[in-house]
Amino acid sequence: MCVKLKLCKTGEKRSLCRGPCINRGILTAISTTGPSKGGGILEKPFIERTTPGRESEFDLRKSRKIAPPYRVMLHNDNYNKREYVVQVLMKVIPGMTLDNAVNIMQEAHYNGLAVVIICAQADAEEHCMQLRGNGLLSSVEPASGGC
Repeated sequence: MCVKLKLCKTGEKRSLCRGPCINRGILTAISTTGPSKGGGILEKPFIERTTPGRESEFDLRKSRKIAPPYRVMLHNDNYNKREYVVQVLMKVIPGMTLDNAVNIMQEAHYNGLAVVIICAQADAEEHCMQLRGNGLLSSVEPASGGC
């Protein structure tokens, strides 16, 4: 025989028959010894959905994927040496390799503008501010518009 659990006045779950409150989200059903042979058998418990008002880790990842991407742009300037630009790119942008930093620097030097990274708006603004803080000219723009 399976006994379902219900909410106590305190918000915790309590067995219908007797016993102390059971922690939320642990167990939702208990089998008791019935007229059949053998002892009591616990059924496979299942964990409840997250507490109302709190998002699960899956929901947070999903909402991050929906955020529109932004481009961090590097503008050419006549003040900074190429080697310095490469060093700053490698310092400021996570995972930036020497080869990628050199390619971005050269593109900005020859074309006047280069895409440094495409990421979420908050990250893009932070990268842009760090580049500017190191004396480079940079800007942020939506990645969805344009080419």
